[in-house]
Amino acid sequence: MKKLRMILKPAMCLFGGVATAGSRAGAYRAPWQSLAIALGFWLAFCVPWSRATSTNEPAKPNHPCRYTNEVVEDMPWSIHIVEIERGRHDFELCTTLGKGDVIGMGTVSEQIKSLPRECGEPVAAINGDFYEKSEKQEGRARDLQIRFGEVTSSPAGHTCFWIALDGTPQMTNIASRFRVIWADGKTTPLGLNQVREDDAAVLYTSVFGASTRTTGGIDLILERATNTAWLPLRVGQVYTARVREIRSAGNASLGRDIMVLSLGSKLAARLPATQPGTLLRVAIETWPDLRGVEVAIGGGPALVRNGKLMEWSGFIKLRHPRSAIGWNKKHIFLVEVDGRQSNISIGMTFPELAGYMAKLGCEQAMNFDGGGSATLWALGAIRNSPSEGDERPAPNALVLVKKPVPKP
Repeated sequence: MKKLRMILKPAMCLFGGVATAGSRAGAYRAPWQSLAIALGFWLAFCVPWSRATSTNEPAKPNHPCRYTNEVVEDMPWSIHIVEIERGRHDFELCTTLGKGDVIGMGTVSEQIKSLPRECGEPVAAINGDFYEKSEKQEGRARDLQIRFGEVTSSPAGHTCFWIALDGTPQMTNIASRFRVIWADGKTTPLGLNQVREDDAAVLYTSVFGASTRTTGGIDLILERATNTAWLPLRVGQVYTARVREIRSAGNASLGRDIMVLSLGSKLAARLPATQPGTLLRVAIETWPDLRGVEVAIGGGPALVRNGKLMEWSGFIKLRHPRSAIGWNKKHIFLVEVDGRQSNISIGMTFPELAGYMAKLGCEQAMNFDGGGSATLWALGAIRNSPSEGDERPAPNALVLVKKPVPKP
């Protein structure tokens, strides 16, 4: 009976959306459900077992993305997997923001809808980074994010995923070298698009919203200096900016053609005097150097590195819903494990998740935000069972899109 169930689930998923033990509570029953069930029974009893598992074969050349829901009844676990064939130039990964073009919170489904049409057709998606909680700004990703080449948040030292210039997936901890270089050559470290503390400097772009929402300190409104590179911000660039205006009231307005450098009151008292017209430089650099990278997203911790499982202790051995990404030389895997639902799935510890990613064949793998945020979208719908009953908003997501065919 267990073999029969494992056959029926992929057959139903092939036809799309039929409720199963691993699907969302209350998921719809499509009118062709009987057809899917009939096909499942035909596969089970009219086809030899060696062929009945053919739904787990690698994707055909014209279909480089395959979705599977694996159920392990003994635990129980319900695991949702999207397997992506590498090396396809007509498919690519991109990141999204919670509120479309600005930082905020939005469900994965909403974020997919906000993708510009020219990016292509969404095929699969998974929730991304952890996020900061603040009354002034909820939904700013905890670590680095690069969206269509534009840097939207600064590195914080955690594990990040990105696609290198040669198309290979990469994973490591990213350190920030974001800084402002004053007219006298002195430098000050910078945060990007985040809540500013009294002793900190933060650079704001229009991705943050309509204004900086700062209080106290000073806001330097920066405009483009003559014949220099300008917005959007990209890693590896050093921008020369002219101070257009200085505001002491805070909450400076933001626009696509300006940046605002906000200085906390304690920090401002120690910095060189600055006047309208002063030139300064803003360096957007990282270690390692991600110059030219178009897509990056934070998360962590690393689960598998060069085929070796990472080790942990303490609270990390508690079971929770999990989201992760992993890859080998042939495939990328988006994986979500349902949890906190004793009748469906109890979730995984980090060691269990790392072991599962290695079992899939991942040579590298890293964790994304889990718990109520854990979400996997594929075949036009959310495929997992969110632990809170419905999708929970997230700050960003990683999305696979099929690129549009160029017009002749």
